[in-house]
Amino acid sequence: DFMIIPIFIIFDETLSYRFNMSSGCPHGWSYFNHRCFVYVPRSMSWGQAERNCKSMGGHLASVHSNNEYRHIQKLTSDHDYIETWIGGTYEFEEKVWLWSDGSSFHYTHWCPGEPSGGNQNCLQINYTPSKCWDDLWCDLRRPSVCAKKKSTLLG
Repeated sequence: DFMIIPIFIIFDETLSYRFNMSSGCPHGWSYFNHRCFVYVPRSMSWGQAERNCKSMGGHLASVHSNNEYRHIQKLTSDHDYIETWIGGTYEFEEKVWLWSDGSSFHYTHWCPGEPSGGNQNCLQINYTPSKCWDDLWCDLRRPSVCAKKKSTLLG
């Protein structure tokens, strides 16, 4: 029993270093509505950005409300609201927009006249001064926002 206490203390310090204990988000990620978000400044294609998010345990961010969109935009505000990838992608065969995390695509914030199609199958935010959504060619390079479920102490 005596040896358990020091091990527990080391374990506890490791967790508090790696996670914001109140939110369950890793260091550097922000908590909002049961999810953790992070801005990735490195410019990548949409596919590279999604793979990068998956390597961190998440996906490119999906958006389900105006409040969530405002939170995601806030993450880009230190970078002059640059055009940024999130997880929307157009599925040709079903002719629908989908989120890369599999969640339902019901909230939208498209710019007027968007999505415009023409093989522009990936979703960028902060387009035009109105900071709305635009469909874009997936191989263009943009920074991105990743999202994942908040962590619990056990995983």
